[in-house]
Amino acid sequence: MTAEAYRAVPGLEVALDTAGILHLTLDRVDKRNALDDTMVAGLIDALDAAGRDEAVRAVLLAARGPHFCTGADIVQRNAADETQGPGAKPRVGSIQRRLPSQAHRLIPLILTVQVPVVCAVRGWAAGIGLALALASDVTVAAEDARFWAPFSARGFTPDSGVTWLLPRRIGEVRARKMLLLGERVPGSTAEEWGMVDRIVPEADLDKTAGEVAASLAAGPTVALGLTKWLMHNGSSATLEQQLRDEGFAMELSSRSRDFREGMAAFLGKRDARFEGR
Repeated sequence: MTAEAYRAVPGLEVALDTAGILHLTLDRVDKRNALDDTMVAGLIDALDAAGRDEAVRAVLLAARGPHFCTGADIVQRNAADETQGPGAKPRVGSIQRRLPSQAHRLIPLILTVQVPVVCAVRGWAAGIGLALALASDVTVAAEDARFWAPFSARGFTPDSGVTWLLPRRIGEVRARKMLLLGERVPGSTAEEWGMVDRIVPEADLDKTAGEVAASLAAGPTVALGLTKWLMHNGSSATLEQQLRDEGFAMELSSRSRDFREGMAAFLGKRDARFEGR
């Protein structure tokens, strides 16, 4: 694929740079980057394409404005459905039917796409915004970042895989504080809990996240993708299954060009120059 194959949609900028970094930038600043259906579909399409595109070596998920993402646009989702009559609301069951093709497809894509995903968070990351940060492989946050699971405060249950992601990242006790008590977590605490990988001054966020993405994009893409696959699958595998999968991944990665380059660099006592193949 070429950079032109990736299309922006309203509220989402999509661009593939020459280093192989796919930039996905939320741009709905007037709504504090709340995700509507169009933005979710755009993210899904871009990540789905990235998984098939050998030119993509890393993904950088970021946002315009003072906030990363304040959740899903629940106003849009609960708007009147005029096709069912004047003022008619979505009928019971509409959320359950819609989620598998929207948020509940997006989060697994981030977890399973075989390139590293870097997330840059400033301001609020709430609801699905929290899920995006948790699902990413490396999350860099500004000092002003705040993380919140607002579901109980709104009278409904969590979605977007938050009940799966949070306990695995920060443990069940801390997850309960966020999911049941609605505790809002500042960036410094999020770093201490392991929710994010690094906290930086707000002015340095874009630069730092870009550097992390560039470092990953310059790495051995096949090996990194398979390592990500191993870690994700390992959460539900037995040791025997995991050892088999490690052998399979080792076999594949050792047949890559980057493996040959890595060994040549080791023997030549120089830095490797990986191609992502």
